[in-house]
Amino acid sequence: MKKVAIVQSNYIPWKGYFDLISSVDEFVLYDDAQYTRRDWRNRNRIKTPQGVRWLTVPVKAKGNYHQPIRDIEIDGTRWAENHWNILTQSYRRADHFREIANWLEPLYLEGVPKRLSDLNRKFIHKICDYLNITTKITDTGEYNLDGDRSERLANICKQSGATHYVSGPSARNYMKTSIFEEEGLNVIWFNYDKYPCYPQLWGDYVSSVSIIDLLFNCGMNSRKYMRSVK
Repeated sequence: MKKVAIVQSNYIPWKGYFDLISSVDEFVLYDDAQYTRRDWRNRNRIKTPQGVRWLTVPVKAKGNYHQPIRDIEIDGTRWAENHWNILTQSYRRADHFREIANWLEPLYLEGVPKRLSDLNRKFIHKICDYLNITTKITDTGEYNLDGDRSERLANICKQSGATHYVSGPSARNYMKTSIFEEEGLNVIWFNYDKYPCYPQLWGDYVSSVSIIDLLFNCGMNSRKYMRSVK
């Protein structure tokens, strides 16, 4: 049995993204998908003393909204130091700030990739390393992409040798499961409900924030508040 998930890369994703990675044998970054504005590709949320706020990576996407994610270029480098300063101001009181900062700070201050896809992959790999997630991470660039949206996903699964395709629940709105069934592939809907609360700074608990919030507050104990990561 081989489980595969296929998802676009996101900037410092939330904990559920990494649970999905950990739940499968191969995680395929689908950055041949079209870039979407005001989405998770280049931004995410953190908690600050002033409340929840967005951290957004500026991109050169004006007039290029039909480009695939892998071709989207980052607009400059000044944002990286700004993001790190905001993270420092927001989490320096967190119990595990220094531990996480030791490997997170260099990602911001020691060379920023030119493309958004490369940046996202860089953060995803480093966070997986910290959490001891050993899932193989590949890219749709390594596969032949044929057919419509659902057919492409099924074809990637076949090429990877998968028996099961694990998908987030939002895909129920568009995915043609019959295509997977015809290819002998089982579809599993990943469940993001009822995550336990963890200790947070700055007021009432908020679940839908970047995993960075969890890591700064809980360190290696972050795995206690996840499902597939053990």
